[in-house]
Amino acid sequence: MKLRHFAIPAFAVCLALGLSNCKKGGGDTIKVGEFASLTGKEATFGMSSHEGTLLAIEEVNATGGVLGKKVELLTEDDQSKPGEPANAVNKLISKDSVVAILGEVASSRSLEAAPICQQSQIPMISPASTNPSVTQAGDYVFRACFTDPFQGAALANFSTGTLKATKVAMLTDVKSDYSKGLAKCFKDKFLANGGTLTTELDYNGGDKDFKAQLTTIKNGNPQAVFVPGYYTDVALIAIQAKQIGLTVPLFGGDGWESSVLLDIGKDDMNGNYFSTHCAADQGTPKMTAFVESYKKRFNGKVPDAMAVLGYDSAMLLADAIKRAGTTEGPKLRDAIAATKDFEGVSGKFSLNADRDAVKALVFIKIEGGKFRYTATVNP
Repeated sequence: MKLRHFAIPAFAVCLALGLSNCKKGGGDTIKVGEFASLTGKEATFGMSSHEGTLLAIEEVNATGGVLGKKVELLTEDDQSKPGEPANAVNKLISKDSVVAILGEVASSRSLEAAPICQQSQIPMISPASTNPSVTQAGDYVFRACFTDPFQGAALANFSTGTLKATKVAMLTDVKSDYSKGLAKCFKDKFLANGGTLTTELDYNGGDKDFKAQLTTIKNGNPQAVFVPGYYTDVALIAIQAKQIGLTVPLFGGDGWESSVLLDIGKDDMNGNYFSTHCAADQGTPKMTAFVESYKKRFNGKVPDAMAVLGYDSAMLLADAIKRAGTTEGPKLRDAIAATKDFEGVSGKFSLNADRDAVKALVFIKIEGGKFRYTATVNP
C-alpha cells in the first residue's frame, strides 16, 4: 500500500531577506517532514498530533514564515504499522529533501525512524514518544515530551499516595515498546516505595479478549490495576474488568489519551485515572488561547495532549531554525539542542543533555464520561 501524502500548499516567496539572501538548497520554501498514524489502530494519535502541527505551521506562515520563507509541511501516513515509518522517513529525506522530521507519537514507530534520521543528519523531533531509547538513537533525535522514568515514577507515587494502593496488579502490552518501558519504570519506583505487585501479566496489542488475565488479576485481590497500554486496548480491558466484577480503579499513562477511550469504554471508564502531558481544562493562559484557536480551526473540536505536543514540536523547530539562521543539518541540530525555557502550550521546558524535554505532567480523572484535570506533577 502506498503511503498517503499530505502537504500544505507551497508559497513561492522569499520575504524579508530577499531572493539573494535565501539559503542554497531550500528552494522557495523550507520543507519539513512529518510521519504520523493517520490511519490504523492508533489513528487518533496521528490525527491529533498532525492537526496540532498543521495549526503551528499555518501560524508560522501567517507571520511571515522563517528565514524569509514559508514552511511547507509534507506529511506521510505510517498507518500504525511496523515497517511503514521507515518507508515514510526514507521518502521524506531522499525524495522530498526535508530539512527536519516531526514524529511520531508511538515510541515503537519513532524507534524505527530515528536511526534513519541520525544517519542522514536530519534532525527529528518526536512530539510524544516517551520511551527513553528514542533519543538514544543519536544526537539528531529529540523529543518535546517527558520520558517514562519520570512518568513511571509519578504513576508509582500516585498509586501509593493518592490512590493509597500498595497492592497493585500490572497488565502490559508485550508488543509495545512504550508499554514495556513504562511498566518497568513504574515497577522500579513502586517497589522502592514499598508496594507489592500482586500479579504481572501481559497481552498482545490488538487482542479482544482479556478475561483470562483479568480473572487471574481479580483473584490476587489488588487495590488497583496498572495498565500501561494504548486507548483501544485499555477501553476493552475496562469493559471486561467490570463484566467479571473487578471494580478496583484502573490507571495508566499517556497512551490512554484519546476521546476514543470514552467512545468505546463509555461508563466503564469512570473512576479510572491516567497521566498525560497537559489538559485542555488546566486553565493556563497559553492553553486557553490554544484551545480557542484549535476549536476555531477544527470545527469546534477540543484538542487533546497529542494535538498540543504536535503544535509544540513544530513551534520548537521553527524557533530553532530562526536561532540557527540556517536549515543546515549540523547547525540546526545544535540550535535544537540548545533550547532553554521554551514557552510551549504544554508548559515551559528545556532540553537536557539527552535531548529530552524536562517538563511537568498532569493527572486526569475520568468521571461523568469526561476527562477532568486533577493535578500537576513538576519534574
